[in-house]
Amino acid sequence: MSLPKPARTLILLPLTLLAIGGCGSGTASPPEAEGTPAMEHIHGIDVDPADGAVYAGTHHGLFRVDDDGAELVGGHVQDFMGFTAAGPGHFLASGHPGEGQDGPSSVGLIESTDTGESWTEASLGGEADFHALEYRHDRVYGLNSMTGQLLTSDDLTTWEELTRTAMADFAVDPRTPDVVVATTQDGLARSTDGGRTFEALPSAPLLVLVSWADDGTLVGVTPEGAIHTAGDPAGDWAERGRLDAPPEALTAISSSEIYAGAGGTVLLSEDGGETFSEP
Repeated sequence: MSLPKPARTLILLPLTLLAIGGCGSGTASPPEAEGTPAMEHIHGIDVDPADGAVYAGTHHGLFRVDDDGAELVGGHVQDFMGFTAAGPGHFLASGHPGEGQDGPSSVGLIESTDTGESWTEASLGGEADFHALEYRHDRVYGLNSMTGQLLTSDDLTTWEELTRTAMADFAVDPRTPDVVVATTQDGLARSTDGGRTFEALPSAPLLVLVSWADDGTLVGVTPEGAIHTAGDPAGDWAERGRLDAPPEALTAISSSEIYAGAGGTVLLSEDGGETFSEP
């Protein structure tokens, strides 16, 4: 998951300003006049289940990250918000077109079935700017920064509004679609009715990003970069390690394998969030 820019006046200005704070609407211009754009303002990190490759959606394109560094995928210099993997080679994202590209200023939900080499609009072009997306239980969930809605769709085209509860990020329980957690200005909140209503969890730390691993481990990060984990969002949370820069994105693959974006860099922890280094 990634953080939204504080463009929605109703949503979490203090939390957002403490985090990435650098990505607005409109076209994305590369930071360099010529050559390959740099990877900065990381909006989403995920792993392709086809081969385990790591991808990062950023303000200046989708990058594949490996031991040799970060490589721009498909030559698309545009803003990839809410990037997430929906299956082997199957990616979803939102965001804004690049400089000189046609179309609305917010691309809605876009889809790639060739590991990010090409993209097509799935729905809501000009109507949605999803700053957080998650594909789980054969459906996509999206937080639309233009309206403050948490939406869901099982076909990528028709959408159901779940809530307008103000949140910065959310995560869906991998075991049941009934349980969703959200980071709010007042702390972590939990829904047990599929994201329609939420109740505060006062025992949880104040988190800005959350990610739920397939093995049931819930991982969160504070605005200051402290990593916390829990087996139950309403139970005990353990503080692990700490990022050296404000958090930009967070994805938990398992209790031990956790990816984070900080300072324009993709970081990997293989010890449950105790330590992080470049993958």
